[in-house]
Amino acid sequence: MSGSHHRKAATVFLAAALTGCGTETPPGPQATPSATQARSPVSGTVHPYVGMWVTADGHIRQELLPDGRYDEARGDRASAYTGRYEVTGEHIDYWDDSGFTADGRFDGDVLHHGGYLFYREGSAAHRNAVAERASNRPSG
Repeated sequence: MSGSHHRKAATVFLAAALTGCGTETPPGPQATPSATQARSPVSGTVHPYVGMWVTADGHIRQELLPDGRYDEARGDRASAYTGRYEVTGEHIDYWDDSGFTADGRFDGDVLHHGGYLFYREGSAAHRNAVAERASNRPSG
């Protein structure tokens, strides 16, 4: 493991440990990021991926919030998964509140995550995926 990975892992571990014992230092005042430019709470990097990401069938809806949290709905189950995330370039890491971790990769308006393709809601990629899915449905 490289030095930067060790530092990142140590930072994540320390933040989790401080949060668990209730001694995390509250964040200081800061400007509210715009809906398209959020600051990841761990890295401080700005990314353009805040917003709603959905599968072509609309069954899974994952909202990346500006504060570095996410909220994922599955079917009729609102907030099925919640946790925090960090974006580095086109890579996203997730730390779910239930304890599991995951990651993914952005390719423009498409997010590859957990074996699924998510599309930025309302984007051309999303409209095309929905149209393709509809055209591939058997009629009758």
